[in-house]
Amino acid sequence: MKNKPDTIHSLVALSIGSNKGDSILIIGSAIKMLKQSLSDMRIASLYDTDPLYVMDQGNFINTAVTGFFKGTPRDLLYYISYVEAKFGRDRVMERRWGERLLDIDILLFDNLILKEHDLVIPHPHMKERRFALEPLLELLPDVIDPESGQSFWNICRDLPDQGVRRLPHKSVVLPE
Repeated sequence: MKNKPDTIHSLVALSIGSNKGDSILIIGSAIKMLKQSLSDMRIASLYDTDPLYVMDQGNFINTAVTGFFKGTPRDLLYYISYVEAKFGRDRVMERRWGERLLDIDILLFDNLILKEHDLVIPHPHMKERRFALEPLLELLPDVIDPESGQSFWNICRDLPDQGVRRLPHKSVVLPE
């Protein structure tokens, strides 16, 4: 990913998903909030995806956004946690990888490699998740994994079918 040359903003990529409530409206509302902190935001198509880890739940709606963020990775984590909480997310009470109104993950933060107890960038599971990679590649088709130097396109191509379907006639609608 290229950083904007004349600013101190970092190019970030986020994965967004929901499988409870009106997922399309929730995702649109969350993106509207994220737009307050991400400049030059781009939004991928919506994808209908089968659950990956916990199978006894409904399908997810997923997308990705990219934009420039002024702040640290921790600042971004705090902000997306705030956005998730506005939609009722309670990580303590929810089932891991289970149903949720809103989930936002930091996939990439420039070419940073960061490993802290509660913040790992690139996202530690993104290389096994088509629901994260397909929308990301729609926005950044040439993006490279900063850890391995491998193309995310090649990583995605080598994954098995995981029931990820682009919704051709539905896109994110930002509420007024």
